[in-house]
Amino acid sequence: MFRLSSIAFLIGLTAGVTPAVAQTPTQTPAPPQAGARGPGRPPSPTRDPHTAGYVTAKELPDGANPPANEDGNFIIGPTHPAAPEMTVREGVPQGTVYNFTMESTDSKFYSGIAREAPAPGQAPPVPGAPRVVNSHPAPYTRKVAVYVPKQYVPGTVAPLIVGADGPDRGLFTALDNLIAQHRLPVVIAVSIGNGSGDGAGSERGLEYDTMSGKYAEFVEAEVLPLVEKQYNVKLTKDPEGRMTMGGSSGGSAAMAMAWYHPELYHRVLTYSGTYVNNQWPTNPEIPHGAWELHEKFIPNSPAKPLRIWLEVGDRDNGGTGDVMHDWVLANEDMAKVLAAKGYHYQFVFARNAGHTDRAVKLQTLPEALEYVWQGYPMAGPKN
Repeated sequence: MFRLSSIAFLIGLTAGVTPAVAQTPTQTPAPPQAGARGPGRPPSPTRDPHTAGYVTAKELPDGANPPANEDGNFIIGPTHPAAPEMTVREGVPQGTVYNFTMESTDSKFYSGIAREAPAPGQAPPVPGAPRVVNSHPAPYTRKVAVYVPKQYVPGTVAPLIVGADGPDRGLFTALDNLIAQHRLPVVIAVSIGNGSGDGAGSERGLEYDTMSGKYAEFVEAEVLPLVEKQYNVKLTKDPEGRMTMGGSSGGSAAMAMAWYHPELYHRVLTYSGTYVNNQWPTNPEIPHGAWELHEKFIPNSPAKPLRIWLEVGDRDNGGTGDVMHDWVLANEDMAKVLAAKGYHYQFVFARNAGHTDRAVKLQTLPEALEYVWQGYPMAGPKN
């Protein structure tokens, strides 16, 4: 069963409701990818955005973001000042954040697994070698946070953002400010926690790194109906009014949701997307996991009606020999194939930035959201 969370220390006996203004305006970054950089492995090198084979990109002045209405490839940094929209502002209407939990025992999609620890003395994996991973059944409790803007009229149909690795408190603050400025529609955000763990053999890895439509189907069947029922909201079924977002494996999960179910989602936003060979269990039909998005799927398929924003850091994971676990190369290749197929996309290469870099997100999230929602009706003129 799902449980509303009680936060009596903030609001007495009111269960599961917090004002968005009370939320910390940043998100704890997603945990690093298991196996991306383990003990004894060298740190990821700093990559030059002008490396041969990378996409041609426009270098922006330090501290600047790309225009929110322009497609293409951009280089930002090396400093990353936080956007003003990432700070709670006095006089701006604050949405309400509802919190609840979901138990693995109630899910028909994900019953729960956990990765078994390696045997004592087991040698660390060699880059490129087959992974030996064992897991066992393990229950989990999933956290879900639902942001409802102050401007929302109960019972009316609203556009939707579905985010991974929630709760994403920085997102909620950005939405307060952008909605008030009429730079975004009056959008409801459902920020869904993962089922615990990370990497191959974990519940998070199973949910996010599997290349299929299953995670999107789980959200549609088990999460969103609870949100609508419990909080008197109606979420649009129009894919033009639905966006997915996430960082690291949460980013590749966001992309997979829209790729496999474009009838549900047309808008995608990812930081340090794990477009690499991280899928476990392996699938002989998709042997390279999410790497195949840019290797085969996008190049060999008719363009889908998706609008995509993606980012990678110059010190992102990989670059130490295992090509199919190189996050920079994978995101560069994503930009390359998206351009070749004529997609509306914006790719940001961030200098002086690591994996799911917190400072980069604080700088870019408002502009990224505004880019992804281009073309969707707003509640009024921008101010």
